[in-house]
Formats: sequence, C-alpha cells, structure tokens
Amino acid sequence: MIETITKQRIQSIDFLKGLVMIIMALDHVRDYFHYSAFFYDPTDPTQTSFPIFFTRFITHFCAPAFCFLAGTSAFMVGMRKSKSELSGFLLKRGIWLVFIEMTVVNFAWYFDVYFRSPGLLVIWSLGISMIVLAALIHLPRKAILAFSLLLIFGHNLLNTIHFEGNVFWAILHEFAFFKLTDSVEFVVGYPIIPWIAVMALGYYFGSFYDKSFEVVKRKKLFNLIGILAIITFIILRFTNLYGDPVLFKDYETITKDLISFFNPSKYPPSLLYLLMTLGTTLLILANTEKIKGKVVAFFSTFGRVPFFYYIIHIYLIHLIALLFAELSGFGWRIMILQDWVTESPSLKGYGFPLWVVYSVWILVIILLYPLCKKFDTYKQSHKEKWWLSYL
Repeated sequence: MIETITKQRIQSIDFLKGLVMIIMALDHVRDYFHYSAFFYDPTDPTQTSFPIFFTRFITHFCAPAFCFLAGTSAFMVGMRKSKSELSGFLLKRGIWLVFIEMTVVNFAWYFDVYFRSPGLLVIWSLGISMIVLAALIHLPRKAILAFSLLLIFGHNLLNTIHFEGNVFWAILHEFAFFKLTDSVEFVVGYPIIPWIAVMALGYYFGSFYDKSFEVVKRKKLFNLIGILAIITFIILRFTNLYGDPVLFKDYETITKDLISFFNPSKYPPSLLYLLMTLGTTLLILANTEKIKGKVVAFFSTFGRVPFFYYIIHIYLIHLIALLFAELSGFGWRIMILQDWVTESPSLKGYGFPLWVVYSVWILVIILLYPLCKKFDTYKQSHKEKWWLSYL
C-alpha cells in the first residue's frame, strides 16, 4: 500500500519538533535557576550528579533533531514550489534568522541594551544552514547525501587545526570567544560545520516522505539507519577510535562512567554526538507516524509554531528569573547580564534546587501552551499571509 503525505504523517514530524522544543526549555530554565549551574559544568563526571547530568543530557537531542527536521520540512515545502522558489525562500528565511539571532534573541538572553555579548548560537546555525541549503538543493540528491555524510563523518579530522584569534576559522569549525573591546565579547557557539550538513541530510531524508515511498518501507529504513547509528556510536565511544575530541574515560564507578560515556562533544557537535542524537531522531520518526491522541496533539501544537515558541520562551524564562532574583534577595538587576548567564560572577550563590527547576519548566510550558495554540490556529486560518511563513 502506498500512502500520500497526509496530515497524520506531517503530525509525526510536528510531534517530534514539539517534543524537542519542550525539552529544550528545560535546559534554558536550568541555566537561569539551578544553583549549581553557576559553579560547574553539569556534564562534568567529577562534580555533577546523575539527576543533574540527565537534566542536561536529555536536551542534547534538541538542536540536532530540530536542524534535521528543518531540512526535512524544507523538502516538503519544495514539493509545492519550484527549485528557484524554494531556493529564494530558504535564502531569505536564513538571512532573517541570522538577523533575529543578533538582535531579538541576543537581547532575550541578556536583557543588555548595550549588546556586550553578541553571539552566533542555535538560531544563527539554522539561518546559515538554510542559506547554504538554498544552493545545495540544486545539486542531485546523491550529491547532497555525499556532502552531508562527508562533513558529518569527516569533520572531526579538523579538530587538531587551530588558528589562534581567527574568527573566520571559529565560524567555520571551532567554539570560541573573542574580546572585541574591554567590554564587548563575541561568542561563536555554533560553528557552520557540521550543522549545515545536518540540515542538508534532513533535506535528503525528506524525499522518503514522497507519496511514492511506502510507509512500511520508510519505517523499516528509518529504524535500520537509526539502530546502526546508535550501534556505531557505542562502538566508537567505547573504543575511543574516532569521532570525538573528548575521549570516554573509565572512572571505575558506574555513574561517572555512564556520564562520561553519554557526554560526547556538542560545541561543535562531534560525529559521536550526531550519531547518538540523529540515530534516536530517526527511531522516533519511524515509530510515531500512527500515534494519535491528546498528548500527541499537545506536543504537535508547539511543533507547528517552533520559531514563535522559541522567541517567547526565552523572554518568559528570563522575566521569571528576574522575579525570582528579586524575591530571593539578590535583586532583579543581577539578571541584566553582560556575560552568559552561567558565566556571570554575580550569580554565584543564587539559584534553587533541581525540583524548582522542573517546577518552573512545567509552569513555562503551561503558560506558553495557550499562546502557541492561538497562534497556531491563526496560522492555519490565514495561510494566504506570506509573512507567517517567516514565523
């Protein structure tokens, strides 16, 4: 039996988008509210606990899954447009996202009117990936696949290459901070490589949602690739042969060993990081096409308005943090940040237990749901408005 691209199938993608967006908010709440966030890395096996690590670990899947699905969605948009129309859309939307990162999003993180810590973070990576994808879509499908796999599997060969103080190399493949003036620091958090390959790979996989591709065959294929990716991750991680600049280390305790094993490098995302996260992404996609119900509809609501949700969730979290800082005696002004929140010296000593982090996270999701639901309804009933495709 051959199935067309139905609302149900698209909902499986919206469901996963919504799931990762909701989980992503947990990490951002942790940044602003957890006591230990201002003292040590939650993934450091020598200092963290398993609950703290898990709170960070579960969010590792968000950026890769969303970047991949953005590519898949681009392919689906292309089924209604010509290549030139899709290319133009991706180019304009990519430029728009880079602009939003440097303005609206940057201000949301810091509330600093002087913009003393401009940074290239996740929205930038999506924007630049769309700009590159605008050119890649004109290549044959096999060439797009080859490009994606070459960068994903080969980029860790660049780990030993460093150009001190070179912002262009950092933008290409290295997490870095640059002191522009005594008071302004530029952050490259999401280098271009391999993120552009993740989105391009998602675009390639979008072709498996063509009406000519059987549902059962797609499920088997996604399950097979997902399982092989995770097995490859386990083998490479355990043997330390290749794929991550930070090696797995045996601490001789189960908890620390697990933390070390399941903490591949994210900045930039290593091969092992992408095998672990994208493998899981494919397994979820393979096994959620037929699911229905209120829970699925709840997550899908966020997945249909991800950009809108992303912007307002940062502002909401930061505003609640101002309130908590004021009520806990530190004063709201400590949340007007010059440095990244967890790097701010003034925040050491501020913060709350992990249960508070989860409580605030749930509150944020509850408050955002009706807004996202209303905006989703507006988008669905006003599809003729071109500007909604940029939100």
